Amino acid sequence: MDDKQIAYVLRMIEERDVRFIRLWFTDVLGFLKSFAIPSEELEFAFEEGVGFDGSAIEGFARVQEADMIAKPDPTTFQILPWRPESQGVARMFCDIANPEGTPFEGDPRWVLRRQLQRARDMGFTFYANAEIEFFLFEGADNPVPLDQGSYFDLTPQDVGSEFRRHTIHYLEQMGISVHSSHHEVAPSQHEIDLRFADALTMADNIMTFRLAVKEVAQEHGVYATFMPKPIQGEWGSGMHTHMSLFEGDRNAFFDAADEHHLSKTGRAFIAGVLAHAREMTAITNQWVNSYKRLIPGYEAPVFVVWGRRNRSALVRLPMAKPDKEQSTRIEYRAPDAACNPYLFLAVALAAGLDGIERELELSPEAQDDVYAMSPEERRALGIQSLPDSLEDALELMEGSELLAEALGEHVFEYFLRNKREEWNEYKAYVTPFELNRYLPML
Repeated sequence: MDDKQIAYVLRMIEERDVRFIRLWFTDVLGFLKSFAIPSEELEFAFEEGVGFDGSAIEGFARVQEADMIAKPDPTTFQILPWRPESQGVARMFCDIANPEGTPFEGDPRWVLRRQLQRARDMGFTFYANAEIEFFLFEGADNPVPLDQGSYFDLTPQDVGSEFRRHTIHYLEQMGISVHSSHHEVAPSQHEIDLRFADALTMADNIMTFRLAVKEVAQEHGVYATFMPKPIQGEWGSGMHTHMSLFEGDRNAFFDAADEHHLSKTGRAFIAGVLAHAREMTAITNQWVNSYKRLIPGYEAPVFVVWGRRNRSALVRLPMAKPDKEQSTRIEYRAPDAACNPYLFLAVALAAGLDGIERELELSPEAQDDVYAMSPEERRALGIQSLPDSLEDALELMEGSELLAEALGEHVFEYFLRNKREEWNEYKAYVTPFELNRYLPML
């Protein structure tokens, strides 16, 4: 642990009158967890960690293995801007350890750290940024849109503009840089795009973002949701994620001699992601509702292809300017805004590195609208589709050696078990659709 960074944090706590420290971590499903300690306990927390009962956390430990240690990461120290300045509150993300000090395999942050170390061993640093979409409603039990706007709309009474401004202000106070924001396609749907960061920081930033949006919504008297598809017949909320590998200061995806300025490494990375896309879908789209978004007709990716200007592609290669080689990247369009970002980035990186290690060849670019093709045309071209239900996604995940290795036995088995329970509950639920359709006629 960096002694200089620890000294900086302890000094800031004193100078900024911080009274409490919230220690943050996530469970396997990606829900943010937290407990607070008084600021005078922080120095000891840096030295020894803070014990807590892991058996109460989804996917962590059984009762007989309950003791866990939260070790605060001083590089993630930030003061919470939505708390009072006097006697303020700060947060730090934690790495979770077993009582003997070894990393806990059920910690999603550790899952990502393992894959980042694998990338470093191959000479790479993994960077990402996320375009995060969400809806604003009148309430959690009243999903009524606050506007009838569409893509890039701006109206004099647009409550969303002020909401986005307020959210960005909080994010920037916490050191999270924002690239842009705008109204999205659906009524009361919004998008805020975060700037590139190393993948661990990006996962932390996504978790912070989701809480900040919820905090601002509460302050504005509205409800914010990252539910993938809350309104029937409208666009769902995705989290298109841009990814790149660097070797030192050089973008490993860039090659000036290639027609697309895409290097052999970049091509193999995309090939790896496409090869494992179907089995990764349970991680990138982990809820029953996620598969209401992944249907044709709403620009959500359904087919396992790549392209440049093709918005129907699962993986897109955004155009990079000739003098902007550092911006060469791929855009993975499957994840929704409610996935666990640590697990998603871990498996996406594992898939891409597998493509590099095995020197996989990239399939031809999809230049036509894949949605407009007939099933026979897609079949003739060998184009596969993503699973169309959580059940199908779990079956593909269960057979994946890559995911079992990337996630580790603990997370892999718990995730499958939890999600199967969710699917079984959904199968047994009699929906309003069934009642409206069948009760009057049967």
